[in-house]
Amino acid sequence: MATEYSVSLKKIIDELSLTPMFMPKDPEKIMIVNNNINRPGLQLTGFFDFFDKTRILVFGHTEFSYLSRFGAEQQQHVINSIFQFGPPAVILCRSYEFNDAMMNCATSHNIPVLQSSDNTSALTANLVTYLSMELAPRITRHGVLVEVYGEGCLIIGDSGVGKSETAIDLMKRGHRLVADDAVEIRRTNSHTLIGQSPQNIRHFIELRGIGIINARNLFGMGSIKLNEKIDMVVNLEMWDSKKVYDRMGLENEYMEILGVDIPILTIPVKPGRNLSNIIEVAAMNNRQKKMGYNAAQDLLTSLGMEIDDEMIEKRVVDNWD
Repeated sequence: MATEYSVSLKKIIDELSLTPMFMPKDPEKIMIVNNNINRPGLQLTGFFDFFDKTRILVFGHTEFSYLSRFGAEQQQHVINSIFQFGPPAVILCRSYEFNDAMMNCATSHNIPVLQSSDNTSALTANLVTYLSMELAPRITRHGVLVEVYGEGCLIIGDSGVGKSETAIDLMKRGHRLVADDAVEIRRTNSHTLIGQSPQNIRHFIELRGIGIINARNLFGMGSIKLNEKIDMVVNLEMWDSKKVYDRMGLENEYMEILGVDIPILTIPVKPGRNLSNIIEVAAMNNRQKKMGYNAAQDLLTSLGMEIDDEMIEKRVVDNWD
C-alpha cells in the first residue's frame, strides 16, 4: 500500500503568507493530503458529481462575481451546499472580504477560511507547486547530489569510493552541493524527480581523515542549494580490469527511481583519473543529448556507418547500494 503524506495547514499559511479569517482549531492539527485544489465552478450551480472534498477550495474573482448575482439568503444557500462536504480549508484570493453568508457557513461546518492578496492564477500556481513537493512520493538513498552547469547529478557508489571528495572538488570549481550521504528524492510528477538533503544533516559533509565539515560555512552560500531536479546518475565504481566499459556512449542506460527513468553513467575510479573533470563533461554532454545531439552518433555518421536501433538500445539497470 502506498504511503500517504500530509502537510499541516499551518505550513501552507506560512509558506504562502495567508491571513486567517476564521480558524476553528489549531492549523497545526489540520492536515492536507491532496495536492490538487478545487475552484467551485459547477458546484456553485449545484453539480457535485466527482467533487473531491479533500481538496482545498479557492474562491477568486469569477466565483465572487457569480455569487454577487444573488441576495444574502441565496448566497448562503449556495455556499452552504459546498461547505457541507467539509473541505479542509477555503482560500479567498484578491483580498476579498469574508462576508456574512460565508461566515455563517464556515462557522456552521467548522471550515477554516484564509485570505490571500494574490490573484487567483498566482495563488493556485504557488499552492499546487508547494503541495506537489510536500505530498510527493519519496525515498531516501545513499549518495551525493550536486548541481553541475545546471544539471542535477546524483553520484552513487560504494562507501569510500570518493563521492564526498568529488563533491568538495566540484564546489571549489563553482558548482553547488545539494545533499551529501543521504538524498531525499521526491517524484513531483510523472517524469520529474527532485532531490534534497534531510533537514538534520543539510550542508554537512563527512570526509574520512578530517571529519564533519559544514559546506555552507566553509565555502559560502554560493556553494550550496536546497533542492535540485535529478537529471542524471553517476555511478562511481572501483576500476575492474576484467570489465568492459562503454567507450562510445551509444547505448543508453537508465536507472528507474520511483517509476522515472534517469540516465546513468558508470565511471570507473582509479588513481590518476580526475573525477570532477569527468563529471563536468558528463553534465555538459547530458545537456547536449537532451537537446538532441549525440556526439557518438555524429561520429559514426561522419564515418559512413549506419546506426540501427540495437546500437542505441535503452536499458534500465539497478545500481542502488
